Amino acid sequence: MAIVGAFMVPHPPLIIPDIGRGGEMEIEETTRAYNKVADMVAELEPETIIITSPHATMYADYFHVSPGNAATGSFDRFGAGNVKFLEAYDMELVSQIESIARKQDFPAGTLGEVDRELDHGTMVPLWFIRRKYKGGNIVRIGLSALPLTEHYRFGQIIQKAVDKLGRRAVVIASGDLSHKLQEYGPYGYAPEGPVYDQKIMDVCSRAAFKELFDFEEGFCERAAECGHRSFVIMAGCLDGVRVSATKLSHQDV
Repeated sequence: MAIVGAFMVPHPPLIIPDIGRGGEMEIEETTRAYNKVADMVAELEPETIIITSPHATMYADYFHVSPGNAATGSFDRFGAGNVKFLEAYDMELVSQIESIARKQDFPAGTLGEVDRELDHGTMVPLWFIRRKYKGGNIVRIGLSALPLTEHYRFGQIIQKAVDKLGRRAVVIASGDLSHKLQEYGPYGYAPEGPVYDQKIMDVCSRAAFKELFDFEEGFCERAAECGHRSFVIMAGCLDGVRVSATKLSHQDV
């Protein structure tokens, strides 16, 4: 098989009812879109759910892939320790990714895990998906400070590993957009914030992934974007694939 679907999703803890406690109603449009994503994942029935997260273990010059056979996590740090996860890893696919990376002398693998617990960038998407679909093991992948071209290349390696094993997989590119959209927000406002959001939504809704490389690093920093590298890995996973993109939601509250 192959990568049969890919989804860009945000990960605000507020969207989980046990955390938002009513505040999640402010982003109801995003909740509806997330449920639609979960429905589509369930329809695709993947054997593996590959999640790229800005909040997994991250190094400046190395892409970390979570090791082991499984991991647990909860939203305890957000006041909802009752919401817990136990996720099995697709160890065979992790091993294949690591093997291909080694052969290509590419800096990726399972070394140096900092925190075995699942991060919220992984758990928020899984909270929605697991309500609709219980099947499939996961692969959790961190980002790096390496150039965008290397993130794309890593996506190509992931694609090659999936193809080699004949996995039926989906990619969940977890990442918020700009954190500087509103004066009252925790990060404040920057004029680059809404510009980044408009631009990234335009590029990805057209599946014009080559244009992801046109985002200047300083501009992205000023916009305080979260998921750009995650989206570039996703694009690499879809290298050479004819893509039909659909925009489900964008909220800048």
